[in-house]
Amino acid sequence: MIEAVVFDLDGVLLDSEHVWDEVREELTRERGGRWHEGAQRQMMGMSSLEWSRYMHDELGVPDPPEEISKEVVRRVETIYRRHLPAVPGARDAVERLAEHWPLGLASSSNRELIELALELLNVADRFAATVSSEEVSRGKPAPNVYLEAARRLQVEPTRAAAIEDSHNGILAAKAAGMRVLVIPNRHFPPGEDALAQADVVLESLAGLTAEAVEPR
Repeated sequence: MIEAVVFDLDGVLLDSEHVWDEVREELTRERGGRWHEGAQRQMMGMSSLEWSRYMHDELGVPDPPEEISKEVVRRVETIYRRHLPAVPGARDAVERLAEHWPLGLASSSNRELIELALELLNVADRFAATVSSEEVSRGKPAPNVYLEAARRLQVEPTRAAAIEDSHNGILAAKAAGMRVLVIPNRHFPPGEDALAQADVVLESLAGLTAEAVEPR
């Protein structure tokens, strides 16, 4: 029996992976670093501590990791305030599931961006618990952010469903023991090995119904 639903943010409610990609690439090139095509895929799911360190160590951005994180977040926030890249149907999907279960959010985004996005989507009051991977010891594909969301929701992870889009996100939610519904990211599709672990694969948020979460 499902007792709570935990959403991912980037790629599920926001079409934002390309925003992060563009901002990080821009900063890397501005600072004289070495951007490469696989960098964004490698950083997907990492916490801010992890991806800022990756940009410093692997991409050669000379700024300290904490300064890299602050600057990336500042630029992403500016974009969100100008135009939030909400996935069509995001608010409706949240409202639909909130009628049936308490909702949580487990995201690799920084805390301030989570709060801003939910406020701009006008769904902040629908979430009983939100967790940023910067608040746990390891980002996705480790299960920590999902386990912490379940703890804050006061449910067993095996009695929660996760809504994901990415390779590392799927692995994280499954490692936490959750039922996983996947809407594959169109910019960075999950690998077949991760997708094979999904309990349900949907084409869009329009298919994210109570029946999909827990068939009667």
